[in-house]
Amino acid sequence: MKKVCVALSSLLLVACTKVGLGVANLPNAFSDTETTNDIAYGSEPWQKLDIYVPPHSSDQSLPVVVFFYGGSWKDGSKDMYPFVGEAFAKKGYITVIADYSKYPQVKFPTFVEDGAKAIAWTYRHIAQYQGDPKRLFVAGHSAGAHIGAMVTADIHYLQAEGLTPSIINAFAGLSGPYDFVPYEEDYMDMFGPPENYPNMQVTTFIDGKEPPMLLLWGADDTIVGKSNMDKLIAKINAEQGAVESKIYEGVDHVAMVSSLVWFLKSKAPIVDDVDEFFQRHGANAVAVED
Repeated sequence: MKKVCVALSSLLLVACTKVGLGVANLPNAFSDTETTNDIAYGSEPWQKLDIYVPPHSSDQSLPVVVFFYGGSWKDGSKDMYPFVGEAFAKKGYITVIADYSKYPQVKFPTFVEDGAKAIAWTYRHIAQYQGDPKRLFVAGHSAGAHIGAMVTADIHYLQAEGLTPSIINAFAGLSGPYDFVPYEEDYMDMFGPPENYPNMQVTTFIDGKEPPMLLLWGADDTIVGKSNMDKLIAKINAEQGAVESKIYEGVDHVAMVSSLVWFLKSKAPIVDDVDEFFQRHGANAVAVED
C-alpha cells in the first residue's frame, strides 16, 4: 500500500481546503438530523463518538451503522464526517462515527481494539437513541474498512468486550486494505515485527462464520490495490462464507468516500448499494447478547 495520508483533509472536495469540508457538511447544519457529539465509549480522551439520528416517529426503532473513517491509521477525525451521517440518515439509519487511536502514538492492534469498543458501546447503548441493536451494521473506508473488517472477522476483539461478531448483521468495506504486507518503514513499525503481519490481515481470520461482507472498490484506485479485495473474496468463498463485491469504473480511492457527499453522489451509488445489502441482511436479526 502506498505511503499516503488518506484523511479527508487531504482529499478534500473543493481545493482540499476547510472550505470544501464545510460545504460537504453544510446540510447537517440545517437538516432535521439530530446530532449528538463527543459521547465517551471508553476512558481514553480519544475514545469519543458522534451519533446522527434521522427524523422518525417516537415508537420507531431504526437500523444502525457504525462507520470508521480512513486516514492510513494515522490521521482523521470524526468531526470531518457529518456528511456520512447525513448520507445514511437519508436512508433511515442511525449513524455512529467513532474516533480511534492513531500511529505513532499507538501501534496495531490498539486502533482495532478501539473499533471493537465503539461497536460494543453502540450495541449496548444505541437503544437509548431509538436504534435497534438487532439491526447493527458496520462500514468503513480505507483504514477504517480494515478496522471494521478486523472486528467483524477476528472474534477476539469483540470477545474482549464480552460479545461476539454475531451482533453484526453485515459489514460493508470501501477500498479496504484487507490483505497486504507492509514494505514502508512506518507501516512496518506500525504492524511489525514481520511475524505479526498475519494478525493484521483480515484473511487470516476468515472461517465462513463471519457476518456477510460487501466489498466495494474503485477501478481508478492507485492507493489500495484490488488484490486486497480479491484475496478476501477468495478466502471467504473457500470457507463458504457470504460475500458480495462491486467495482465502480472511473472512481478512485478518494471518490469512494467523497461520493457520499451531497453534491458528488453521481460519481458512484455507494450509499444505495450499501443500503440494499444491509436491508437484505437486516432481516437476519440475531438475539440480543448480554
